[in-house]
Amino acid sequence: MLVLGLQGSPRRNGNTSKLLSSFLVEAQRLGAGIDIVDVPRRRINPCQECGNCERKGFCPIDDEMQGIYPLLRAADIVVMGTPVFFYGPTAQLKALIDRSQAMWSRRYVLNLEDPGRRWRQGVLLSVGATKGKDLFVGINLTSKYFFDAVGARYSNSLTYIKIEGPDDIKGHPSALEDARQLAESLVSPLLKRKKILFVCTENACRSQMAAAFAQYHGGGKVEADSAGSSPVNKINPVMDEVMRESGIDMAWRRPKSISESEKSMPPELIVTMGCQDACPMFPGAEIVSWDLPDPAGKPVEFMRGLRDDIERRVVGLLENV
Repeated sequence: MLVLGLQGSPRRNGNTSKLLSSFLVEAQRLGAGIDIVDVPRRRINPCQECGNCERKGFCPIDDEMQGIYPLLRAADIVVMGTPVFFYGPTAQLKALIDRSQAMWSRRYVLNLEDPGRRWRQGVLLSVGATKGKDLFVGINLTSKYFFDAVGARYSNSLTYIKIEGPDDIKGHPSALEDARQLAESLVSPLLKRKKILFVCTENACRSQMAAAFAQYHGGGKVEADSAGSSPVNKINPVMDEVMRESGIDMAWRRPKSISESEKSMPPELIVTMGCQDACPMFPGAEIVSWDLPDPAGKPVEFMRGLRDDIERRVVGLLENV
């Protein structure tokens, strides 16, 4: 599983950075994978309101946001850390938030469902210098709609007043421990999910569909991933098309190798489909073989039938997990 931290403070190693670090260090200690985006140090341009995302579902701006979209989709928990600037997040983080319109458009304009949407959680960690009772009203609303846009349920927040000096958070009686305990409460249940790895040859079609359906139908009890014995550069566009027909969004997915997947998620169950002798062997992992035909070069009608077959198999598999 992946916990993604979005560090929004322009101050290096400031209060929200320390608060976010407390959360992420505990998540990693428990066994989760973590990644952090230091937003003010990344090249993220503001939204140009060009409308491309609502027409095509993707943002055309060529900057580092293009590498952040896949992280947001891969994450099980998205943690946003930011000080309050004029009742909202920092300008740098706001640019990232505005660019999430591309993800919002895929759900609410193109009617595509991110397979992880029902299970992903969003968390806000924020501090402010003053003590006004409405200090966090604006940032809470922004967080609510941001997390909805990226396909996460806004589940928790930790906010602290009268935190201004660079190390003030260290003097707070409970803030860093609060973040650690929140991480434990959110991460521990997710680590108990059964880990399933779907494997085919190219990781461009069959295993990608299976992992997406497993995440969509059973993401609360299984952690599903996919890999290939000989991965190619990109997913099969016909597969993407037929999954869109069924309402499942495969955006920002890429083929990866078995060894790459193993590093992030040692599987308990391996489902193989057409990778023959190159299929992996993991000590202690159960192996199930699905005899599925190779869809490479096949027409869209063939892919539709394969899609439906894989979904039926996945639903049946989840009944016994």
